Amino acid sequence: MPPADPTLPQVSQNELQAMAYTDQLTGLGNRYRLRDKVRMLAAERADDPAPFTVALVNLDGFKPINDLFGTVAGDEILCQAAHRLKACIPDGATVTRHDGDEFAVILPLVFERVAAERVGQMIKDVLSAPYDLGDRNVRLSASLGFAIYPFAGADFEELMKSAETALYRSKRRGRGQITVYSSEIAQEMRRSTQLEQALRNAIISDNVDVHFQPIVNLADGRVKGFEALARWIDPDLGFVSPAVFVPLAEERGFIDMLSETLLRKAAEATLAWPRDLFLSFNLSSAQLMDPRTTYNTLSILNSVGFDPRRLELEITETAVMTSADTAARIINELRELGIRISLDDFGTGQSSLGRLRDFTFDKVKIDRAFVSAIMTDRTSEHIIKAIVTMCEGLDLAVVAEGIETVAEAKKLRDLGCGMGQGYHFGKPMDQAATLRYLHDHYHEFAMLDRERLGATGPRVDHDA
Repeated sequence: MPPADPTLPQVSQNELQAMAYTDQLTGLGNRYRLRDKVRMLAAERADDPAPFTVALVNLDGFKPINDLFGTVAGDEILCQAAHRLKACIPDGATVTRHDGDEFAVILPLVFERVAAERVGQMIKDVLSAPYDLGDRNVRLSASLGFAIYPFAGADFEELMKSAETALYRSKRRGRGQITVYSSEIAQEMRRSTQLEQALRNAIISDNVDVHFQPIVNLADGRVKGFEALARWIDPDLGFVSPAVFVPLAEERGFIDMLSETLLRKAAEATLAWPRDLFLSFNLSSAQLMDPRTTYNTLSILNSVGFDPRRLELEITETAVMTSADTAARIINELRELGIRISLDDFGTGQSSLGRLRDFTFDKVKIDRAFVSAIMTDRTSEHIIKAIVTMCEGLDLAVVAEGIETVAEAKKLRDLGCGMGQGYHFGKPMDQAATLRYLHDHYHEFAMLDRERLGATGPRVDHDA
């Protein structure tokens, strides 16, 4: 802060200094107040570095609320949050507004992780109560990151960087999380950043591959289509599970680039397949919030020469509910192009039946958690039977995922399930292995392959 003008009256200097250290919206101290308080505490404890704690508190979902109801409502929420924080913090603690919808709390008497987590839980509970906006109430959650002096940093900048790292980890883990900084967490975040950079490079270098897992008709075992699945083997990291790198791409905001690359690869691979086989591809929650998704998808299919009617896009209930109105519009646009939509992992969400009512789907995929228990758990068997019966009434196709044995396949067929997928029918395969699989398992494809090699056998019309 620049020095006050000595020619001004003393009272004006005090007022200017107070303004420079105060957040004008909430009346809390600002970043300058936070910096000076932390530095003062550190100086007091320099000789005998007794710990103290700094917390960063971020309101989850504030931006959508601010965008939906306007900045006046957003400012009111921030003021109410500031009031609650001042009222609930322990004696001797200080609250400042750190930045935007983020607050900071200095806790001189919190010395270790358990105490920090206990304060964090109290703050989280206080901030999760409804906010009164006059004609409506809204609910928000809060994520928190804690850094303990001197272990997480011996000066202000280092301590705040550690608190930001802890907060970032909380946000990555979902809403309403609490993280206390540690060297293990710092190492985890460094690994995540290295993985992100390696994945970005792999996408740019076209080194993320696509494999295909067969989906078959349970009545006769005939292949109906394949699900495209991402696979990545890094020269340094080795095999990286899609359960790791796909969520990472979503969190870091480049899932669209990854998905579009994989869709193009998958569509190109299917050009060598019989034309009556469909391609199933997973759509991310980010793509169901992006109004450009339909245009981007159609552009890729057109560039490859792939018939949209052969494409099925799998979406999860969680993805649908991230932004329901936008998702519904995108789903309708895609279906108008002839693309079919499957509801994936059915039965694991909180209100899957409601999703069937609110959105238009073509297919339901029964989650493997029910399929794997079908031979030993009568409850799972009855749930699958009920899903199949319901889908028949709604004119929805059904696929059971995760089938690993002959017995499971037979039981599902007897229950009326139309299609199945799992290791029993085939593991995910690369393009070359998929063609070999088709040669061995798809009669018409084998005959067509012989024709290409000069055989005289009759060619079967797949579209008949």
